[in-house]
Amino acid sequence: MAVQGSSDILIDELYETTHQLRNFVEARLRTGGASVARLRTMRMLARAEQPLRMRDLSEMTGVAARTTTSIVDTLERDGLVERVRHPHDRRAFLLRLTDEGLRCHREAEEVDRLALAEATAGLDDEDRERMRALLARIRSATS
Repeated sequence: MAVQGSSDILIDELYETTHQLRNFVEARLRTGGASVARLRTMRMLARAEQPLRMRDLSEMTGVAARTTTSIVDTLERDGLVERVRHPHDRRAFLLRLTDEGLRCHREAEEVDRLALAEATAGLDDEDRERMRALLARIRSATS
């Protein structure tokens, strides 16, 4: 049972479940040297059709610019991301995954997929659809 932190126990349980799920996935990613933050960053770079500006990456991941810079610096140090000159602005750089970054991204995605499958194994198709519909109603009410 969630510790009451708001005026609605349902919301407390939703936050607690999300936090616990993130920790569950994080622990599995850590065994391969990844993290949820690193995976999200690599995911956005892998899905982009062209290299991204740091600001765009920060907006896409929903992470503060300073945090994004820190993550990218670490990924660059590890040889997973490279900065390339912007073709039209010689002061700017763009970010893209290296070949090693693409490989690490694929591995981390598989770890993430397996962890999430394990975490949700107790839900059948009907449970999943019902949960998605309920979450969609909450998102709709708050948009």
